[in-house]
Amino acid sequence: MRTEDAHNIGEEAWSDVLSAVDRTYAELVDYQEQLESRNTELMQLRAFLSSIMTSISDYLVVTGKDLRISDASASFCQAVGCAKDDLVGREIGEFLADAHSERLLGTITRTIGMKSGETFEADLMTVSGHDPVEFKVAPRLDRRRRVTGIVLTGRPLGELRRAFSELAESHETLKQAQSQLVRNEKLASLGRLLAGVAHELNNPISFVYANTHALEKYLDRFEKYFESVQAGAPRADLVELRKELKIDRDLKNLRTAIEGARDGSERVRSIVEDLRRLSADGSGDFVSFDLGETFRIAANWVKRGTKAAVEIHMDGEETCMARGRPGHIQQVVMNLVQNAVDSMAGQDEAAINVTLAYDGDRAVLTICDTGPGISEDVAGAIFDPFFTTKQVGDGTGLGLSISHKIAEEHGGDLRLLPSEPGKGACFRLELCKGQAG
Repeated sequence: MRTEDAHNIGEEAWSDVLSAVDRTYAELVDYQEQLESRNTELMQLRAFLSSIMTSISDYLVVTGKDLRISDASASFCQAVGCAKDDLVGREIGEFLADAHSERLLGTITRTIGMKSGETFEADLMTVSGHDPVEFKVAPRLDRRRRVTGIVLTGRPLGELRRAFSELAESHETLKQAQSQLVRNEKLASLGRLLAGVAHELNNPISFVYANTHALEKYLDRFEKYFESVQAGAPRADLVELRKELKIDRDLKNLRTAIEGARDGSERVRSIVEDLRRLSADGSGDFVSFDLGETFRIAANWVKRGTKAAVEIHMDGEETCMARGRPGHIQQVVMNLVQNAVDSMAGQDEAAINVTLAYDGDRAVLTICDTGPGISEDVAGAIFDPFFTTKQVGDGTGLGLSISHKIAEEHGGDLRLLPSEPGKGACFRLELCKGQAG
């Protein structure tokens, strides 16, 4: 081989070596960059996991296959009263009640075997005593789906149950407050009707009193006449005394006075019965009742308490059976009629048109007045509590709100129907259809 050829071969070999070194160096640099990038990601991931373990309120515990703790959330450490370094290496069963440790072992065995999560409840021994906790046990799996440990997440139930208990108490208090509002609104309605009630009772009682006074006078005359008969007075004297005492006329008026007194008493009894039904609490089981009769009773009470001359026209079903609590529905109807009457105050030819009908499995009562109607702005808030368009002192703003709530509690609905401006307001009350008696 010539010297020149050998020299060329050496240069090529050296060039290949340098190229290989450059490639290796480039690969090392690239690997170093990837390693630093992965290391940065790992540090970020660790910081992220650390922030989770510190901030979560639920318990989080990580163990190996030997059930010894390798990591735990700050909430768990605080609950059991141990620092994380003191927890690492200890078995998780140490922190559960004795009876629940065996349950944990059984749950973990099933979790490892099935490689799926399972939930159980156990008492955790915290610094404040035994606290019920709902644990979710899940296996830790590697890339080959082999179990390397267990992850437990727990949610304390003691505080949750206390919260539910407080919520139940608050709900019961709200129900009582609502019931009290219904009674207060009913009493407010009764207060507006007292004048009418007094007038209604005064008329028949005065009638009974007047007839009783007449009967007393008739009794005095009859006693005087019969005393003369018993004394054996001559026939002529008895005839004269009969004319003088006007016995024949009194005998004719006697029946009329008795009938008048009975009619007055019946009227008083009817008024008292209506008042008793109106003031009934309305609680208890649902019953079937005539919605039309309920409306008539409520409307009569409203008319008794108002000086306005309002005509009421009823149309539709003669008997419309609904199901619910008649006392509460009567209050709803009274609110609707009272609002209709108030809206037509000072108006000539005021009238309320009522329709009773069935709509499938619903009993429907529609009440329309001839007042100015309700604007769109007001219509959107008409069922809101304490909303009212009346003057201060003339209304509580609870009538329609409570009425709407009562309708919902009966499985029905109360809504304002669309109407043209100035054409009056129409409300539609729907209730479940009742059975005819």
